[in-house]
Amino acid sequence: MNEQFTIKENSWLAKIAAKKLNTSAVAMVLGSTIHLYNTSKAAFLQNEKWVKHELCHIRQYRQQGMVIFIIKYLWESMRKGYYNNRFEVEARAAENE
Repeated sequence: MNEQFTIKENSWLAKIAAKKLNTSAVAMVLGSTIHLYNTSKAAFLQNEKWVKHELCHIRQYRQQGMVIFIIKYLWESMRKGYYNNRFEVEARAAENE
């Protein structure tokens, strides 16, 4: 994990995402910050697959640029849904790398 990133616990953005996704705990990325809701930094970092998933999103942001990534991510989500969004598919695949 040589990625540069920050972690924000109790994020209001992640709280909104948790409600939207109908789940209790969320990690979400905005730029190079991982926003957490209903989980601690320590618990998140102990979950290797979850960390790999979010680090993949950080790489996607860096490859696309923040504005372009957000536009593409939202477009993919509208067209294919959250689960089939190509950025989520890629991040799930990264969990096992």
